[in-house]
Formats: sequence, structure tokens, C-alpha cells
Amino acid sequence: MSLSVMAIAFISSTNSSTPQQHCLHSTKYPHQYGFTHLNERKSKRSPRVLHVRAVSGKLDFSDPSWKQKYQEDWNRRFSLPHITDIYDLKPRLTTFSLKKNRTDARNLSTNMWNGYVNKDDRALLKVIKYTSPTSSGAECVDPDCSWVEHWVHRAGPRKEIYYEPVEVKAAIVSCGGLCPGLNDAIRQIVFTLEIYGVKNIVGIQFGYRGFFEKGLKEMPLSRKVVENINLAGGSFLGVSRGGAKTSEIVDSIQARRIDMLFVIGGNGSHAGANAIHEECRKRKLKISVVAVPKTIDNDILFMDKTFGFDTAVEEAQRAINSAYIEARSAYHGIGLVKLMGRSTGFIAMQASLSSGQIDVCLIPEVSFTLDGEHGVMQHLEHLLKRKGFCVVCVAEGAGQDLLQKSNATDASGNAILSDFGVHMQQKIKKHFKDIGVPADVKYIDPTYMVRACRANASDAILCTVLGQNAVHAAFAGFSGITSGICNTHYAYLPITEVIAAPKRVNPNSRMWHRCLTSTGQPDFH
Repeated sequence: MSLSVMAIAFISSTNSSTPQQHCLHSTKYPHQYGFTHLNERKSKRSPRVLHVRAVSGKLDFSDPSWKQKYQEDWNRRFSLPHITDIYDLKPRLTTFSLKKNRTDARNLSTNMWNGYVNKDDRALLKVIKYTSPTSSGAECVDPDCSWVEHWVHRAGPRKEIYYEPVEVKAAIVSCGGLCPGLNDAIRQIVFTLEIYGVKNIVGIQFGYRGFFEKGLKEMPLSRKVVENINLAGGSFLGVSRGGAKTSEIVDSIQARRIDMLFVIGGNGSHAGANAIHEECRKRKLKISVVAVPKTIDNDILFMDKTFGFDTAVEEAQRAINSAYIEARSAYHGIGLVKLMGRSTGFIAMQASLSSGQIDVCLIPEVSFTLDGEHGVMQHLEHLLKRKGFCVVCVAEGAGQDLLQKSNATDASGNAILSDFGVHMQQKIKKHFKDIGVPADVKYIDPTYMVRACRANASDAILCTVLGQNAVHAAFAGFSGITSGICNTHYAYLPITEVIAAPKRVNPNSRMWHRCLTSTGQPDFH
């Protein structure tokens, strides 16, 4: 009997939160790991089987050519939108060069320098060949874990460009919340635009709001203006959430005669950038809309990491170390730290792993119970008996199923979460009071301290490269794309693919297993 499915995920019948194997990223993802289950049925035998339809029809694994069909579909999905899709344009030789003598860049012969990326260059998204769906962290397309190559477009400068730099007006906007590295990215976009020869560069103030809010004027940008903005945290252009209708924003873009728009932001801002891109295509406008991925939470699909994440993990060490000192110095001390992570626990996981001081790490992707024989409270009792103190780290989105839900949303459309950190603080105090055991709880929430600081060296480098690649993409004629680091290489990805769902921690991944090894915590079920 043939399997008319795109991919199969085997999930343990004893613990549905710990998959034995999950499928490699597809256009639609399960909410937890990146895909959406379209057909689901329970197998008569354990484990449970989830069937996922292919985007362009069903894939029959008994068909000898299934792999070819799958890869053709992958290549179609990851092809990059280009302005020549709607305009019949001829490219010209690039003005970008790193030759020391750039006095006449417009007449540069590109054969003189070998620093360009060929349009057919690709980067491999995954490099591990899993031999079994039960292998830790396995990402498989078919039940046999066949090796399938997933190629994405390599990022970088091209020999040919589709804009005349002297005629270009480029705009930069930073959206969403603050994140370490925003100024580094803004700075590098400006630097790279000037190397191409662009003279008209502006900043849009306070996110998408700057396109329609009266009184918010364009901010002229140049190397001289942005030279030192990377020395401070925050955003030189300001940030805000939400915005006007897409059509109104595009009306403003047209009125301002903007040719290139660089949107720095997370998932929501990427969705906004894609909507602007689609509206520009609908109106047949020669405008390149390129996004730069920014999110502390590290929750954008396919990317190894996004800028701000490394700095957040590093800054979180200060809070964790303070909680550790407070807990160890007190009689029956319990340090509790809440870190950012609405739907993902990457910061909490990595910060716990790197500090080596955490006894319990709770993240949104792994369910747990607080009470009962196998609950968190019982484990905290054990820790106090064994070593006299303990430190707990929780992601802000953890344990939401244990709290009263609200239908309220913020300006970006994100659900407003209940405060699990405060809930845990009160829960721990009440539990130990009820059992007659003294406990000194110290609660630390460093959220805004982490967001507002300057980028560390690792993030500064990432911002620099992402900013450069965004400009290279725009001049190459791409639009509706973003740039990220994938499998250690920089690549261009269609925005439609990266916003399908948030990237989440896989509870069966080696990294989560390493975190559990470090904390020594049990399953809280």
C-alpha cells in the first residue's frame, strides 16, 4: 500500500511532547516545529503517524521519482521573487567593488575582481544524514530517512545589477521591539549603499508608523550620520509595533519615490514586508523590498540564529549569576529568572546551558506539571534537601496552559501572555508555606535590560553581514526576500517560507538533551 504523503512524523505514544522524529521544514509546518499537520490519523500500532500533504499535491513514496518531484517542489518554493518577473529589464555591470581604486566605479570592469557570487550558487540547508527516524533530532522527508538535498540561494554581491545607483532612493525602517544590533544593521546598510554609489538614503522613523504618522519626517542618512551609532543600544531610527493598511504604506512609498526598502524586524515585520512587496508587484512598481531578520527569540525558520540572540544569551548570564548568588547565600534560597521567549525557549535553553548554574529550565515547547509526585514543586523540595538551594530559569511563554488565557493582543497582533514568571514566584512561595518549609525566593526579570544593550562582537558581525547582503539583494533585483545564516553560510530566502510559522525548540534535539544533562532535571509528568 503506497503512502500518499509528503512526510511522516513518528511521535511516541507515551509522550506526545517528545517526537522521535520530525519532518524537515516544509512550506506548512506543525505549530511546534515548523509544519502544519493537514491529515492526521492514529496508527493502529505505536507510534502515532501524522500525514502531511505536499504543497503541490500528494507525494507517493512508492513512486521511484518521488525524490525528484519533491526537490522540484522545493526549488519552486525557494525560488526568489525578482523585479524582472513584472518588468522586462536588462541588467548592467555592478558598481560594487572592493578594489582600492574606486574613483570611477561606474566604468569598472567586473572581470578585474573575483569577489562576486554567481547567480547559480547555492548553499546546502542541512548536512546531517540521518539513518533512522528514531535518531535524536532526526529530520526526515520519508519513512526511510532518505537523503534529500535542500539547496537555498547563496547571498552576496552579483556582477550585474538592475538599478542605477545615482537614481536610487533607499529607505530603512526598523520595526517591532528593541533588539541588540539594530544600529549595527542600519549602519552597515548605509555604508554598503554608499559603496554602490547611492546618494539618497533616508530613515523612516518609528517603524511602519513613520510612513503615515504626521510629524514623522524622513531622516537623511549618510556614513557621517551613522558612523558611530553602533556604539549604543536601541534603534537610531526608533521602533514601534503595528501600522496602517498595506495600501496606505505603499501609497506613501510611491509618494516618496522610494526604490529600495530595507525592513529590519522579526516574524511580524517580515509579514508586513512581504505584504508591501506583494502590493508593489500588484501595482507593477519597480521597488525592491528586502528584510533583515531581527529577533532576540531566535524564532525565524531555517536560520541558524538571528541577530540579538547571542547578546541576549550573554546578558542573561548576569541575571542568572545574580539569582545563583542570592539563592546560595540564603537559607533554602530559590533563585527564579524569567527570560524572553514568547513561543520559543531558545534563550532560556542556551542561557541555562551556558551558565551551568540552572537546576530547572522550563520552556514553551515542553509541557510540564507543577504539582503532584512528578511535578516541579516536588523536584524543588528534593533540591533544597539535597543541596540547600536551587535556581530556576523560565521562558516567558512557558506554562501558558496552566494560566488563565486572555484574548487580548498587542499592536503587532501577538497574543498578550499571562505572566508565568510572577505565577511561578507566587506558586513556589505558597507551596513551601503550605508544607511548612521556609523558602527564600528571589525573582529576577531582566527583559528590558537584555533588549536595550549594545550588540556583542558575535551579533555585531552578524548584523554587518546581513546589512551588506540586504543591499546586494536589492541591487541584484530581488524583492520579497530576507537574508540569513543557514548551516553557517549566508543565504537568501523567500519571506513567504520563513514566516510560515515560528521556529521552535525540538524537544528531541541534541541541544535540548544537552540542556537536560546540564540541569539534571527529570520529566515533569
